[in-house]
Amino acid sequence: MEYLENRELSWLKFNKRVIDEAVAPENPLLERLSFSAIYQSNMDEFFMVRVGSITEDAKSHKKKDGKSGMSPSQVLDVIFTTVRRQQVCTEEAYHKTFAELAPFGFEHVSFNNASPEEQAFLELYFKREIKPFISGMVINDKLPFPFLKNKELYVAVQLSAKKDIAIGIIPVSHENSQRIISLGKGGKRFILEEEVIMQFAHLMFKGYKVQDRTVMRITRSADIMASGRGAQFRERMEELVIKRSKLSAVRLEITGEFSRQALDYICRKLKLKNDRVFSSHIPLDLSYLYQLQELDPDPQLHFAPRLPVKSASLIESRSVFSQVKAKDILLAYPFESMTASFIRLLEESAQDPKVVSIKITLYRLARNSKVISALCTAAENGKEVLVMIELRARFDEANNIEWSKILQKAGVRVIYGPKEYKAHSKLLLITRKAQSGGYDYVTQVGTGNYNEKTSRIYTDLMLLTADRTIAADASKVFDSLVAGSFVPDPAKLLVSPLALRPQILAMIDDQIAIARNGGEGYVAAKINSLNDGTIIRKLVEASQAGVKIELIVRGICCIVAGVPGYTDNITVRSIVGRFLEHSRIFIFGAEGASQKIYIGSADFMSRNTVRRVEVAAPVEDEKLKKQIREMFATLMADNVKARVMLPDGSYVHAEPAEGEERINAQEVLFDKAAERLHEKQIKQERLRKNREKGAAEKAKKSVAKKSPAPKKPRKKKSADNDAAD
Repeated sequence: MEYLENRELSWLKFNKRVIDEAVAPENPLLERLSFSAIYQSNMDEFFMVRVGSITEDAKSHKKKDGKSGMSPSQVLDVIFTTVRRQQVCTEEAYHKTFAELAPFGFEHVSFNNASPEEQAFLELYFKREIKPFISGMVINDKLPFPFLKNKELYVAVQLSAKKDIAIGIIPVSHENSQRIISLGKGGKRFILEEEVIMQFAHLMFKGYKVQDRTVMRITRSADIMASGRGAQFRERMEELVIKRSKLSAVRLEITGEFSRQALDYICRKLKLKNDRVFSSHIPLDLSYLYQLQELDPDPQLHFAPRLPVKSASLIESRSVFSQVKAKDILLAYPFESMTASFIRLLEESAQDPKVVSIKITLYRLARNSKVISALCTAAENGKEVLVMIELRARFDEANNIEWSKILQKAGVRVIYGPKEYKAHSKLLLITRKAQSGGYDYVTQVGTGNYNEKTSRIYTDLMLLTADRTIAADASKVFDSLVAGSFVPDPAKLLVSPLALRPQILAMIDDQIAIARNGGEGYVAAKINSLNDGTIIRKLVEASQAGVKIELIVRGICCIVAGVPGYTDNITVRSIVGRFLEHSRIFIFGAEGASQKIYIGSADFMSRNTVRRVEVAAPVEDEKLKKQIREMFATLMADNVKARVMLPDGSYVHAEPAEGEERINAQEVLFDKAAERLHEKQIKQERLRKNREKGAAEKAKKSVAKKSPAPKKPRKKKSADNDAAD
């Protein structure tokens, strides 16, 4: 269909928006380098996961993709063509940024451009600091081909041979490895270690003549999936994490040009076709660019500092639990502090003698997680602590395996969720004894992980509520996770895989009915990705019925907006900025009493809606609904970091109209969070002064009331008065 786009091609368009940030003039220069590194990291994961999966589909001759009409092999062809085209943009961004950084002293030096003195220094450095720690391997048909680790750098050389071919391979990484080799200016003028090794590779192969050389890097498939529930599941996952590092190669990257004969030989040994070889004229691993950030504190090279503020919704002198019991609270990250809100709630609950149980789902955690610390403390204090930790969280499997062991050691009951389904929900339920003799509950439903690090760089929302119906739904979710089953009929929450998509479709149907009856039908969503075919078809139906649909989709979007006759009433925006847009918001209905707003962990992807356990919660407090509407409106008004999708599926920058102010939504939302806190502080100061003034006046009146009234002195009679008497 002309209003559909292939998932992988849509993702590549998203990553193109990322590399566009590497040349965006409003971004400081060192921050632009970070976007180049992010682009490359994204591409690595794309090849490991998606290309790895599609490669397997191609081998098994799977059917054509319903959205694009292409077979897996055709999709791979288009992917490789697009990636090569985008590589040009990546290289241009890298060179352009370094050219602009030159006045600040930054220079990535090639060996040939180094001065004679620097070249002599580098030769000595190689012999003393590198060569003793590395070794070269000679490969030919008589010798086994070595295992090349995923994403590791290697120097490859073609060696002279009497017959056939000989290849030399040198691993770059070693125990004394130092990627950036300083040539002056505090490390700003530098060369990379792999470039030095490549330059002096001939010294590693005595008796051979080096005919050609390059740096290379292998990307291996990471497409692993395991099912299971019991104690043996963790052992199975540990085995799979080890196995993943040895999965088949899906890409070979090289620097510059390299001998076709040698390249063909390496590809044959790796069982790779030539179309899987990608040449680059910039470093193959750009992760080192983050280190450059620390070399110059000049403010014009960095984003202005933006620190989370304490939430204006919370009072420091009162427990978080008691405040949530009084009213629903909405928290927004990174604009507000997770430590001063959610972590505080967990730590208070761990110590509160009246809290009897804490139940939580965990997906990705910070390295030194305060969440884990609080949960362990709670268990050690005798509370019932149930943790559903997802061992299949991609690339966090090993971390979560270790966290599960730590939690169990502390006395926490650890479970792993349904056998065939990941649990991606962000759900917390705290139960506390009430003074009445019963129990009070606080339920938290969020859009992002319980991760203090990412809470400072991802935009997410978190709802805290004492609603007893929501607590009952949350309890059902945890019971189902323990049992390995699913919740079929929650009262308020949306819970996949059984009770999220049907409710989403029903609420869109409500808006279709309103529009067909002459009313104002409205649907809005802010999500990371959209590829659920059932939801897409319903959105098209709604558009055709006249429902206004506003979508903010950061990444994959398989619906094309503005296609005549199909998606005329749909607009799609993508925001790629300083912070990763990660929050999910669903809005059904125009502003008014009947409008429904949800936040949750699910994207509109089939993997989320029908193949995972996800939870979304209704936002029912009118003040909080207004806050979310204003947030969504701010994002829709962004004309600095937003891109708008055109009917051909391409994206263009949202430009301010003539005379219109420039709006960077993320900056605006930071300012609004600070303003809310400032207004609260002013209000509290005013109340404090009024209380002090009232107390002073009350004390004054009290003193006056207790003290007897002074007697009036008698007047002394004058002589005239005496005579008159």
